[in-house]
Amino acid sequence: MDRPDQAQLLNEGVVAKFLRYVQVDSPSGEGEGVPSTPEQWDMARLLEAELKALGLEEVRVDEHAIVTATLPGNRPGAPAIGLLAHFDTFPGTPGHNVKPLVHRNYDGGEIRLPAGPVIRPEEHPALRRCIGHDIITSDGSTLLGADDKAGVAIIMEIVSRLIRNPDAPRGPIRIGFTPDEETGRGIRLFDVAAFDATAAYTFDGSALGEVEAENFNARNLEVTITGKSAHTGTAKGQMINAVALAAEFCMAIPATMRPESTQGYEGFIHVDAINGSVEEVTMKILLRDFTDEGLAHKQAIVEGLLAGLEQRHPGARTALRQTGGYRNMKAGVARDPRVLDLALEAVRDAGLEPVLKPIRGGTDGAVLTEMGLPCPNLFTGGMNYHSRTEWASAQWMEKAVEVGLNLVRRWAEERA
Repeated sequence: MDRPDQAQLLNEGVVAKFLRYVQVDSPSGEGEGVPSTPEQWDMARLLEAELKALGLEEVRVDEHAIVTATLPGNRPGAPAIGLLAHFDTFPGTPGHNVKPLVHRNYDGGEIRLPAGPVIRPEEHPALRRCIGHDIITSDGSTLLGADDKAGVAIIMEIVSRLIRNPDAPRGPIRIGFTPDEETGRGIRLFDVAAFDATAAYTFDGSALGEVEAENFNARNLEVTITGKSAHTGTAKGQMINAVALAAEFCMAIPATMRPESTQGYEGFIHVDAINGSVEEVTMKILLRDFTDEGLAHKQAIVEGLLAGLEQRHPGARTALRQTGGYRNMKAGVARDPRVLDLALEAVRDAGLEPVLKPIRGGTDGAVLTEMGLPCPNLFTGGMNYHSRTEWASAQWMEKAVEVGLNLVRRWAEERA
């Protein structure tokens, strides 16, 4: 794919950028290190070249494929703000050789994709808000990649429009594009001090008008159940089947504390993966809650269930260790009320009513907030992420660009 020059970047628009980006393969994966896949370097180098073509300063790609750059401000004393998105795509759904399609002037009916999947408005009610829009999908054989190449395109278009309108008030704008958001490892290597921003915003949300400034507290656990093997013909009184004990553990998780039965501010305990045999089973368990107390309560439930297994099955042993997690950004964002207040005003300036909603998951912004850089999440217009029926509204993407420009203008009126 030919790399565009400055004239094209300045004039092509957000949709054209998005259509180019989704055709660059960049799924994350299970590989060691960051980036976890070599394809992510292709996106990093493309964005580096485009930022340089636009004339930004301090354009850099570090050893982990993290891309940063600065658009200098024109209002002395205005705070620097950051705009960030991740360029990796979800590894659990096919993500190579994406073929984007634009369905012009959506009529409100089913969208049948060439590879077979059908996007039905009764299953995707947000589509009913998009009649008359241009809806972007894949051909159904892959995901689309709006998570989060829609965010990448929106930020690049914000930068392009600021360059086209040099008198539009702005403080310094720090740009950050990151790998391995889907694995949770990329943002941990981000240099917050070098980024040098007062506040930042990820464009990694979904529906029109959404602003997200709180998310789950997360704790990831690895549980090991050790049993005892024996010949199945003479196993009575001898075998301790770790597989059976793992099943017993799973069924003992309260039905009201599972992802499939919770919503809104309700947390959960989720057994995400199981691997093993009679002698030993390992389980990956995800604990999620919006409060520290709720998270601690869920870990206590897990510990109690494991203790119960050992009590009921003498000779069985269990072990638990924490393997990762993230924090709710709410308290960190609240330390500077401007961070959320100006985002809400920027949405209203675009003629929209802000939709404040909790993130039932995590974002790079949650980690950045934990690292000292408050970073709410803004909508992109992408929907139904991580699936072959992922879609995005071109008009909602345009509105996200407008919100970003409003946010830049409002921060230009502030003082560091």
